[in-house]
Amino acid sequence: MIPGHWHAHRREEDGEVLGYLEPVGGERYRPVTLLGHPVDGPVGEEDARAALDARGLSYLADPWLLSLPGRGEPIAVRILEVGPRRVRVANVDLGYEEADYGHVFVLDVPETGRLRPAGS
Repeated sequence: MIPGHWHAHRREEDGEVLGYLEPVGGERYRPVTLLGHPVDGPVGEEDARAALDARGLSYLADPWLLSLPGRGEPIAVRILEVGPRRVRVANVDLGYEEADYGHVFVLDVPETGRLRPAGS
């Protein structure tokens, strides 16, 4: 679950939550995505909000990789849903025979590093 001391940052146009400002001391914040992944290092509040505005939400549609316990290579997944408590991803890896194509995995948010962009 997103910690209560993180502040939601909403897009001005429609109020959609783009991410969170994680207080890191003083007047510094770490902007984090909906998944809890850092976007930038600790910066002032305006810069943290600008980083989240620039990032937007399009990254959610990108291909992702999910590391699974006991499996050396991560599998390809697509994000289905992100909320303050969980993220749901679907298996899109045709080579992963241990779960059907489309099988849904549920992960806690903030996500702890098992999920990463496919291009990284």
